Amino acid sequence: IEKFKRLKNEGNDFVKMGEYEEAANKYSECMKLNTEECTVYTNRALCYLKLYKYEEAKQDCDHVLQIEDSNVKAFYRRALAYKGLQVRKKNMAGI
Repeated sequence: IEKFKRLKNEGNDFVKMGEYEEAANKYSECMKLNTEECTVYTNRALCYLKLYKYEEAKQDCDHVLQIEDSNVKAFYRRALAYKGLQVRKKNMAGI
């Protein structure tokens, strides 16, 4: 539990510094220790959104919503991921 908290806090610190790739890695390490903790999934989804990894963000949010079907952050971030995917699809169509 201590290691989980430490990794999560390190991830949060990376987010505050705008180091989203490093933060996502810390949250991924947290998930190896506890797959049921929804906040690390919504936090990693935020990182993926910042990194334009919309599909990965959507998957993290889907996972959270299977555990907590009323998680507002997961719904919101999944909506942002869908929006990002739609924009990407439009841009690809224009190429």
